[in-house]
Amino acid sequence: MSLSGTLIKNAIVLIDEIEIQKPQADSPYQAVVESGVSRLRPVSMAAFTTALGMIPLLFDAFFIATVLTMVVIPAFYAVLFKIPAPAKN
Repeated sequence: MSLSGTLIKNAIVLIDEIEIQKPQADSPYQAVVESGVSRLRPVSMAAFTTALGMIPLLFDAFFIATVLTMVVIPAFYAVLFKIPAPAKN
């Protein structure tokens, strides 16, 4: 339960970063990827320090869910807003 707020905050911060990156990126797909890359370290550090503060919860499902958040949220965002992958050259 204690990491639930962190997961929600991470998802909100990631979506906000996607919205900030969209006007600056070449494509919406690139905005999703760049925001995921740029927020990976801060989100990981926040989750890691929170988990260290609660050592007994280190292997809790919510800590593992943080990793899933960094994969699932950008993927769902891309699907929800129909952002196509760039064409391969």
